[in-house]
Amino acid sequence: METPVSRSALYGKLAGPLFRSLESATAFCKLRSNPWVELTHWLHQLTQQPDNDILHVLRHYQIPLSDVEKALLRQLDMLPAGASAISDFSHHIDLSVEKAWMLASVRYGDNKIRSGWLLLALLTTPELRRVLSSICAPLATLPVDELTEILPSLIETSPEAQERPYDGSGLASAIPGESSQAIPNSGQDGKSALAKYCQDMTALARDGKIDPVTGREHEIRTMTDILLRRRQNNPLLTGEAGVGKTAVVEGFALAIAQGEVPPALREIRLLALDVGALLAGASMKGEFESRLKGLLEEAGRSPQPVILFVDEVHTLVGAGGASGTGDAANLLKPALARGTLRTIGATTWSEYKRHIEKDPALTRRFQVLQIAEPEEIPAMEMVRGLVDTLEKHHNVLILDEAVRAAVQLSHRYIPARQLPDKAISLLDTAAARVALTLHTPPASVQFLRQQLKAAEMERSLLQKQEKMGIQSDERRDALTARIFSLNDELTASESRWQRELELVHTLQELRLAESDADDKTTLQQAETALREWQGDAPVVFPEVSAAVVAAIVADWTGIPAGRMVKDEASQVLELPARLAQRVTGQDGALAQIGERIQTARAGLGDPRKPVGVFMLAGPSGVGKTETALALAEAIYGGEQNLITINMSEFQEAHTVSTLKGAPPGYVGYGEGGVLTEAVRRHPWSVVLLDEIEKAHHDVHELFYQVFDKGGMEDGEGTHVDFKNTTLLLTTNVGSDLISQMCEDPALMPDATGLKEALMPELRKHFPAAFLGRVTVIPYLPLDETSRGVIARLHLDRLVARMGEQHGVTLTYSEELVAHIVACCPMHETGARLLIGYIEQHILPQLSRYWLQAMTEKAAIRQIDIGVNGDEQIVFEIVC
Repeated sequence: METPVSRSALYGKLAGPLFRSLESATAFCKLRSNPWVELTHWLHQLTQQPDNDILHVLRHYQIPLSDVEKALLRQLDMLPAGASAISDFSHHIDLSVEKAWMLASVRYGDNKIRSGWLLLALLTTPELRRVLSSICAPLATLPVDELTEILPSLIETSPEAQERPYDGSGLASAIPGESSQAIPNSGQDGKSALAKYCQDMTALARDGKIDPVTGREHEIRTMTDILLRRRQNNPLLTGEAGVGKTAVVEGFALAIAQGEVPPALREIRLLALDVGALLAGASMKGEFESRLKGLLEEAGRSPQPVILFVDEVHTLVGAGGASGTGDAANLLKPALARGTLRTIGATTWSEYKRHIEKDPALTRRFQVLQIAEPEEIPAMEMVRGLVDTLEKHHNVLILDEAVRAAVQLSHRYIPARQLPDKAISLLDTAAARVALTLHTPPASVQFLRQQLKAAEMERSLLQKQEKMGIQSDERRDALTARIFSLNDELTASESRWQRELELVHTLQELRLAESDADDKTTLQQAETALREWQGDAPVVFPEVSAAVVAAIVADWTGIPAGRMVKDEASQVLELPARLAQRVTGQDGALAQIGERIQTARAGLGDPRKPVGVFMLAGPSGVGKTETALALAEAIYGGEQNLITINMSEFQEAHTVSTLKGAPPGYVGYGEGGVLTEAVRRHPWSVVLLDEIEKAHHDVHELFYQVFDKGGMEDGEGTHVDFKNTTLLLTTNVGSDLISQMCEDPALMPDATGLKEALMPELRKHFPAAFLGRVTVIPYLPLDETSRGVIARLHLDRLVARMGEQHGVTLTYSEELVAHIVACCPMHETGARLLIGYIEQHILPQLSRYWLQAMTEKAAIRQIDIGVNGDEQIVFEIVC
């Protein structure tokens, strides 16, 4: 008895052009809304190709192609239309392919079906010839006997002669139309629905393609308990993104593969459903439901028990309907209730409440299993389970200190994500960076190469200009000197990099070698040599260490999370002195701020609170805002990391929403708050709340959680972390009292006495609960010496500006400083009066002299500013 050839195998024998023409015919049929793909569609698409066997035959017998096309178009217009989907190929197409394969293989010894063999099959098969006569008479008139003899020679030069049989490797199916979803899957001898839309996780586990899962034994055991029930045996894993919901299911797959499950589950196939593939191409109403129903039926009648895993299960609920009508959920409910289909779902808690909890009938068919974010110790165990996998992938050594650092630093400094996902991502990135340093030049060398290339391009342009008579000697000489300097710097950097790379490779070879006592001594010597050569700024890393992980955290967040190197430690120790370079006359206040920052950077502060919360109380213009600017520049990387909020704009209770974001249902919801968005984007920053006393009491209460717990929830319920910020609150409350107490330096109290005297005034504006959460620091009025220092500071800035902008040397006398201080006695505006005097009396005259020199084309080399005997400011110009 002859064994029938499977449909996919038969269609796989079609030559490439013939297969593509049948694909085009299915799309053409769908476009015309015909219910079946007919021979008419196929022949029409064959006539549209630039060259094939049939066109060679038509040219030989001088049959006009236009006559064939007209006949086919007339027949196409007679086909029934209005179908919402294609049912399948017509019987005549299946028969023609079968007969063509018999002719090709038996009579002509070919290994593929060409359009010439197809045409001959239509002519030699009585049933097919009758169909051909009705749809295209010009083709039916061809002489069959003659064509049978001469056909091989006629189509010898056809491009189809060079084609191979189509085997289906290019598309999802070897049957035309199924890969493009133009026709439904045959479901018989094509790919099954389970194979097409699911991935076998148990097979992946047996093949070692799933990473090991540790630390989730309790969750896996609980899920096993649910699956062993007779009814309602469908666990639904809920938890925030990144806590390891999918990892729990992967751990269950590994347990099945290793036989560590009860006998009832040992023969189970755990299949992960690809909802995207299930939805893809299901444009017609009912297509998605048809696919899902077929998949569920196939899963139910599978000889080997099946458990479906649906990740992001909320995407399946409500899919298929035009407006989320829950068609998929209605198909799932009966199977889930009967226990015939066991399903593991996974989704976030918010998506569960939004999509699934609203349907009680669906909710009761699932057993919710909450997957919580692990604590640091369990998270470390989970990450350690992946160390071998990461080491093999990146070909680097990962130290255990890197695992601990990845968990601890990510837990503290990346609050927007969850453990263990963020720790794994951090460790993976650190391993990638170490691998990168072992094989590519460091960033410093690449930067110098780019700088040198840019300088050489500029020199080339200048040389080109000089050939045209455009001279620029000074610029060329400066550029030549810069190129020499860059070359020297690049040579030194490359030499350092190559030497460091050699030491690292030597160390790695020693670690891989068989170790004895001598080898261990050599290894220690190599480690010492590398450590001494690298110092505090390594460019090549021999392994993934805690320092590398901390560097990644710093790149991601801007937070210097790692162990302080020598230079950074000295900067923190010298912080009060550095702040005093910009803020004058407030040494006691700066010392208090510096002590708190030093405590935090030493890791001894409360990690649950911000770095510091200070209320700077004092008269206007004494350096409160300047302190925030100086602190941002000294510790936080620059003034761009200063977040300034003018609290006078928040005098009404409803303005709380401006700070933290509008609540649901209000205008602006989803746009974030002024404060919360700024801190989320720059978690390592100074937050300046200027004139805090002018804000409404509800605004004050908003900050209680920030001061106590180092965090705040915005209008969308998202936690915003303030633990790495320093908050400075400025206020003018008690300014008059401070000024009165400081009028006589001999009677001026110390900082503690001043603070005690100030507290009654502060309590009139702030509740005790608010004041108890901040450190009050009084700012003193500026004495004459401090005002002189400030005047020099701003004059020095003017000197630097003249030099940078115009290349002019600007000098000033001490008499000028004394004159400015004398003209600006202590005022309620403080140092702002000094700055205003310079801007109103010095800058305008200086500008006039400079502009006048430009009009006269005079080259000014130096300007000296002083004071004459009449206490008038004078300018001496040197050209």
